[in-house]
Amino acid sequence: MRLIVARCEVRYSGRLNAVLPEALRLLMLKADGSVMVHADTGGFKPQNWMTPPAVVEESPGRIVVRKLKDDDRLDIAITEVLSDVTHDMGEAAALEKDGVEADLQEQLAAAPGWCGEGLRLVRREWPTDIGPVDLMCRDPGDGWVAVEIKRVATIDAVEQLTRYLERIRLDPEKAGCAGVLAAERIKPQARVLAQARGLRCVEVDLAVLRGEREPDLTLFAA
Repeated sequence: MRLIVARCEVRYSGRLNAVLPEALRLLMLKADGSVMVHADTGGFKPQNWMTPPAVVEESPGRIVVRKLKDDDRLDIAITEVLSDVTHDMGEAAALEKDGVEADLQEQLAAAPGWCGEGLRLVRREWPTDIGPVDLMCRDPGDGWVAVEIKRVATIDAVEQLTRYLERIRLDPEKAGCAGVLAAERIKPQARVLAQARGLRCVEVDLAVLRGEREPDLTLFAA
């Protein structure tokens, strides 16, 4: 989580237009892509905010947050920064993986070929500025492949991987990074959306990965 205390002006445009005049505020940028603007009054509710999926673009003296699906935009013009700190909240503070999900990640990290022929692991929990993608791999052609792992993959999982890829591809070296959604079960709607976005879906069986049973054999008719 990144916390910025800064003197800034905030403009929100899209479904409505709002302006917060220049004042000292707390900007909270969370790993899930949420951005909130707080004042020292008003209780717990932020003065303005943007929920994920969103893109955060930063340049000297300015932070712009844009919604992926519509025209909503949060434009923060910063005149003075008093504090800018980032805290690693750890996995337990994020959307914590259940035991199956954690085991899937461990097993697939040890054998990434289950996610695609010839894949080799570069790093687990590859960091992006909106959170870590589960596995970062290279394919036989040395291309980059980001793998997001779920126990049950839903549309939210597709959106999450899409956000990670958008951030990863900002690096010119990784502009062609491919995405793989791996899960024990992938819901039909998630599969349709993933394929529409050029993501590959892989269903894996944890018992097979652990070597507790043999994979099912598929018979092909002549």
